[in-house]
Amino acid sequence: MIGIAGQPILTAAEMRAAEDAVIATGVSVETLMDRAGTAIAGAVRRLAGANEVLILCGPGNNGGDGYVAARVLAEMGVSVRIAALSEPKTDAAKSARAGWSGPVEKLAEAKPAAILVDALFGTGLTRPLDAAPHPSSSLADAGAQLNPKGSPNGLSWAPASAGERSVVGCFHSLANAAQLSIAVDLPSGLATDSGEALSTPPVFDLTLALGAVKPAHLLQPAARYCGQIRLLDIGVPTVSQAEVLKAPSLPTPGPDSHKYTRGMVAIIGGGMSGASDLAALAAMRAGAGYVTLLGDSEGPPHALVRMPFSDHALANDRIGALVIGPGLGRDDTANARLEAALTSGHPLIIDGDALRLIDPDRIKALKVPVILTPHAGEFDALFGKSNDDKVTRARHAATRANAVVVFKGADTVIAVPDGRVRIAQGSSDWLSTAGTGDVLAGAIGAMLAARLDPLDAACAGVWLHGDAARRLGAAFIADDLAEALRSARPAP
Repeated sequence: MIGIAGQPILTAAEMRAAEDAVIATGVSVETLMDRAGTAIAGAVRRLAGANEVLILCGPGNNGGDGYVAARVLAEMGVSVRIAALSEPKTDAAKSARAGWSGPVEKLAEAKPAAILVDALFGTGLTRPLDAAPHPSSSLADAGAQLNPKGSPNGLSWAPASAGERSVVGCFHSLANAAQLSIAVDLPSGLATDSGEALSTPPVFDLTLALGAVKPAHLLQPAARYCGQIRLLDIGVPTVSQAEVLKAPSLPTPGPDSHKYTRGMVAIIGGGMSGASDLAALAAMRAGAGYVTLLGDSEGPPHALVRMPFSDHALANDRIGALVIGPGLGRDDTANARLEAALTSGHPLIIDGDALRLIDPDRIKALKVPVILTPHAGEFDALFGKSNDDKVTRARHAATRANAVVVFKGADTVIAVPDGRVRIAQGSSDWLSTAGTGDVLAGAIGAMLAARLDPLDAACAGVWLHGDAARRLGAAFIADDLAEALRSARPAP
């Protein structure tokens, strides 16, 4: 099992193409399935211990992987059972089923096990589970649900209500009764590319991504059902412009460093001084050597240089990154300061209110590096609403504005105009508090001022922001988050 940081992210079509390229070299589908099933079995064996394993198999190749995994687990001496939704439909899955010598239970009649493996439907699902083809009689006659508290080992059997006699009902019951639940490739019921929940699956403890990470492993709401995600190598080379965000490699001061070589960040303040104060503090704690706040503000930290906003202050050619938007407001003064920032010639981070005062064409006309940091509402206001998935929307926005776009949220997507994308792994739910976006803008400003490539600067800021939040645990505020950036920054 491999950690997913830095790994390529493939859509369903891209994964099929990667597999087809391997098949074109003479490797059979059955061989790929055997590789996948063997890898699944190895991972499950390490986690299952002496516990019984129940594998749920669907009619497609995901189910075929499950049959292979069951066979290999049995050969390892593991107690394993299979419950199937229906008979296999693909040739490879039929071959895998033929290799399993044990009984196959009906899904609706299956009793629970301590370890549940979901191999019903993985990549490529396009409709809800209860719309999937299955023998209706096996579910219509089902009279059972699981009661995880009804016996000493947490596994028991009791009559089900009519509303629970469905694929989803049986699926949830079996998963909820297990001590450990593992999904093969994706929890069944999720749309691979968009991250949509076509059916609401159980929340899994672990998802084993086959061959490559998929968008649904990272995009919400799908990601919340995946639990921990680990990658299994099945011998399929993968390349993608999209990757999982990884820990940054950051410059550190040396003997010849001084405040300006570490990077100077300027923050333009506005009507809500607290927001710009947070951005400034974050830039300092993220590693900037010199931070100046241009606006009406006072108080600690004393290392922050505060001065009134003026064209003269903005003309300092040592400014390596200029942050505008946190607390800016949307009045005439805000518009004037935004225009001054846009014509300053400094690399820009545009956040908050500034995103409501500008349009993509104006951004595209700029001749300096620009990083935009919108949340969903700001993104819609700037680029318009769309039913496309978040990755597609971020890519289109980056191209339209010719800028790096950090589309914030629980599934932050970072895109650049040439199509490259980085997606952050799940962030702390406690980031849903005022001011955390201002902290992110300041952190990215520090990275850009340190002369990182704009994509690298955006990625580093997002990573530091997320790691700081994880370190803080529960109920933190934005002030805490800004301070925690210092601890999040990797040691040299």
